[in-house]
Amino acid sequence: MKDFYTITKSVKENDFTKTSLKINAEHELYNGHFPGRPVTPGVVLMQLFKEEAERISEENLSLKRASNVKFTAVFDPTDNDELILESKLEKQGAYYELKGIAKSETGIITKINALYEVI
Repeated sequence: MKDFYTITKSVKENDFTKTSLKINAEHELYNGHFPGRPVTPGVVLMQLFKEEAERISEENLSLKRASNVKFTAVFDPTDNDELILESKLEKQGAYYELKGIAKSETGIITKINALYEVI
């Protein structure tokens, strides 16, 4: 996902990490999803959480299981290009458990619980 986003701010607050991303509305991904009305695919939102978990843990991770994944709104970067990830990441042996929320200024976009394996 080269050039898809830039981290503009990341702050750890208690058990949570709050990271602001500037999403590139001109990214080639949006050429097909969808022309004239870009919508960020759910799988891409899930990938953002994986990359966030890797950044926080400083480990290479592989998604083992995702549960309670809810896509509650559409994220269109032409309306607002800032996406905020709020992540709680806990290490459990060779795994990391993530509880996350992606939101924009208009509200919650995605909720996810995921288990990542260290690779």
